[in-house]
Amino acid sequence: VQLQACGGGLVQPRGYLRLSCTASTLTVNNYAMGWFRQAPGKEREFVAAIRWSGGVTYYYADSVKGRFTISRDNAKNTVYLQMNTLKPEDTSVYYCAVGLRLITSSVRRATQYDYWGQGTLVTVSS
Repeated sequence: VQLQACGGGLVQPRGYLRLSCTASTLTVNNYAMGWFRQAPGKEREFVAAIRWSGGVTYYYADSVKGRFTISRDNAKNTVYLQMNTLKPEDTSVYYCAVGLRLITSSVRRATQYDYWGQGTLVTVSS
């Protein structure tokens, strides 16, 4: 399984970016897909996830709720993270990941994901 993440860049505060994560050899709508981020000197933290279990469920970290939106395009086998009203504290390397056997209580835990993309850097600065 390969995950290709892209879309990062430099953006001013209150700006927006959309990250993409395209999967190969795996169908994204069959599994849980998550976005995490890691700033220098900090632990990797959960950002958002989307999971199918009889219906689609969305999960967000409190710090991004209302500003970020996770979505997927099944035809393109791609998961997106739309990031609006960006803040300097959102500056991080963002990673997408897939969890093959996640349950609800696991979607926020990085150790429960099976495959990871290479990361894309988001810098929010004026």
